[in-house]
Amino acid sequence: MKKTLRENLYEIIFEADTPSGKIFDVALLIVILISILLVMLESVPTINSEYRWILRVMEWVITGIFTVEYTLRVAIVKKPFKYIFSFYGIIDLLAVLPTYLSLVIVGSHSLVVIRAIRLLRVFRIFKLSRYTVAGQFLLKALWASREKIFVFLFFIVNMVVIVGTLMYLIEGPEHGFKSIPSSIYWAIVTMTTVGYGDISPETALGQFLASFVMIAGYAIIAVPTGIVTAEMMKRPEKTNTQVCSNCMNDQHENDALFCKRCGQKL
Repeated sequence: MKKTLRENLYEIIFEADTPSGKIFDVALLIVILISILLVMLESVPTINSEYRWILRVMEWVITGIFTVEYTLRVAIVKKPFKYIFSFYGIIDLLAVLPTYLSLVIVGSHSLVVIRAIRLLRVFRIFKLSRYTVAGQFLLKALWASREKIFVFLFFIVNMVVIVGTLMYLIEGPEHGFKSIPSSIYWAIVTMTTVGYGDISPETALGQFLASFVMIAGYAIIAVPTGIVTAEMMKRPEKTNTQVCSNCMNDQHENDALFCKRCGQKL
């Protein structure tokens, strides 16, 4: 049976298994990367002053492309509001909204606000993960290990608070540790092996505690990596890109013919 225009557009925009879908994804990836590059170039004063209008025209062209893409996505899905309020729906909206908002907010006193709003276009980089299987795979592994990571971060927060408080008691304001918050800042910088050196212990006991924190930092950095890696090993990489047009679920097996969530034919 011949497919309708809506079905053909859905296959091109939401799927990547077909040649046309792959071409669409690659083209959109190129546009996204160009848009991110434009944001960076606009922040360089010399480039922005000399090529401002060229950059502005290119930005409006890219905004037009993203606007058409967003409109088509909303128009061809069966449940538009489900897509609009989904994670990728919000990201797609953020890809076009800042440029239009800069037209609404006018006046010399609002120039700083306009600049801040336009910088929100950098959120387009989140659109990249949709078009790469590896990106989706990594996001799912991070989400699956969220509880373990949360427990780990809770432990780290407790540890830096304790170490920071101890260092404040040991060193005191006379050695640069003026308050517990500043001592906690030192503990975070030391534990992450950054080591700015703006605050450093001077007493023997303080240096001993600092040595313990430095050694512990190496082990602590490896923990979240191990958690995510273990989750990735448990989840084989999925090459299927089928997205249910009814419920927007994309968790399907490679040989699936129907959506496992709502039963819609894929």
